[in-house]
Amino acid sequence: MTFSNEIQAVAICRTPYKQKFGIPRQPGLATSARGFVELQAPFNHIDSVRGLEQYSHIWLLFCFHENLAQGWKTTVRPPRLGGNEKLGVFATRSTFRPNGIGQSVVKLHAIHQQKGKVMLEISAMDLLDGTPIVDIKPYIPFSDAITDAKGGIAHEAPILAQVSFSTEALNQLEKYDAERYPKLKNIIQEVLAQDPRPAYKKAKFDPKQYQVALYDLDILWRVQDEQILVETIRASTLTAQDQ
Repeated sequence: MTFSNEIQAVAICRTPYKQKFGIPRQPGLATSARGFVELQAPFNHIDSVRGLEQYSHIWLLFCFHENLAQGWKTTVRPPRLGGNEKLGVFATRSTFRPNGIGQSVVKLHAIHQQKGKVMLEISAMDLLDGTPIVDIKPYIPFSDAITDAKGGIAHEAPILAQVSFSTEALNQLEKYDAERYPKLKNIIQEVLAQDPRPAYKKAKFDPKQYQVALYDLDILWRVQDEQILVETIRASTLTAQDQ
């Protein structure tokens, strides 16, 4: 069965996450970062979100737009299983899906209307900056939260790593404007505590220095004594194509 109606983005999500590497693997794992859902024409009207302020959380249905060209496979290797075992794509939340559609619950903080734009201020998102949003729905606690549900391989929250900062990184943090980079240290800690490295890297000695892009900054870090050490924070070297 095919559908003739074309799905179009109702909004674009703006977040600090400028590259896929380092994005929280699930919503709710990094709560300090704030983002905005910017409604797009012809949906960019305050009436389209009338009453949404009654809800503390919303569902975002979105498109994994950077993965579509790579297609999908019937089985994937979930990081939860160390990247070694396979599960069916429909038994996972893999980003490589037949229709490239994802969904996330995010916290709704406010609805803004300024300069002709309607924007939803959110947090706890796991979305790449620029992600197309194809639908927005209110989160309904009595029906959406099932307390006795079974979570399969993801029943428990992930174990978080300890994150520390070098003296250099702490000094650099003090130089960045708190209004432009709100809660920057907290965001770095929450993102890196999930250890975004590929699963196969975690079972052996790994001296490599890694980079995660947040806002327009590069966060350089490595694993040292089974902890994550933030070594340097600098202006991003990513090109527009990389982002």
